[in-house]
Amino acid sequence: MTRDLIGYGGAWPDLRWPNGARLAVSVVVNVEEGAERQVIDGDPANERIGEVLSVVPDDRPDPGQAQIFAYGTRAGAWRMAAALRRHAIPATLFACGRAAERAAPVLAALAADGHETACHGWLWRPHADYDTPEAEGADLDRAGAAIAAATGEAPRGFFCRGAESPWTRQLLAERGYVYTSNAFDDDLPYRDPSGLVVVPYALDTNDMKFFHPNGFVRPGEMVDYVTEALDVLQAEAEAGLPRLLNIGFHLRIVGRPARFPAFDRILAELARRRDRLWIARRIDIARAFREAAP
Repeated sequence: MTRDLIGYGGAWPDLRWPNGARLAVSVVVNVEEGAERQVIDGDPANERIGEVLSVVPDDRPDPGQAQIFAYGTRAGAWRMAAALRRHAIPATLFACGRAAERAAPVLAALAADGHETACHGWLWRPHADYDTPEAEGADLDRAGAAIAAATGEAPRGFFCRGAESPWTRQLLAERGYVYTSNAFDDDLPYRDPSGLVVVPYALDTNDMKFFHPNGFVRPGEMVDYVTEALDVLQAEAEAGLPRLLNIGFHLRIVGRPARFPAFDRILAELARRRDRLWIARRIDIARAFREAAP
């Protein structure tokens, strides 16, 4: 893989999003519950990142950590789905295949509200771990089938935990995917040699920082942080520069009552600025970019 440290080189394409705005906003809801590694599910080790770092040995069952994840689909998802409906915000779901298989009613309900479901791998794991294209392709097919069974539509976008393998993008292109989001290097989509559109994601405007010691503690901290990002990118957009802001959430994180105000208030702020933004699903952003910047 060759690193590109230049990108657009400051010469941004002159494009507007479909509603005429220069700034697009993507709201992502990650659906990973049931796809995290757990010994009780036959995985070789347990997921360690949760409300606290797990102290259970790798080869022993960790029901507490599993229950922390399960809260997302049992309780958090419904609270968040109601807020998305209340504020009329379209979202993209990054759904793992095993999560789609195990919590199909949750994913079906979100999809019925019009949200896009993208593939987040079969398990919540880095695709850089795969040793062969065949093994990775088999899991992509398995995940795609589970998502299609739950939502009625095959995924056309992709994002995995960590990093892709050297052959991930070619595998996606062969399967008819439109975009990948394993990129953190720009404020605008761009094209990949595989033919995919790269719709970059972001880890700073992301509620995972509630789980990091240098991150958010109170809901207002995330609201303020995302609002500052909106202000900066909106000012650049009003100066004529096309931009994209990504905001990431997780069912088990902001689905919790004490953190839910961060989700609700950010959605409210997006709704308040709706006439100056294009709030869209990632598949729509990828297709719009492909059409506007051939």
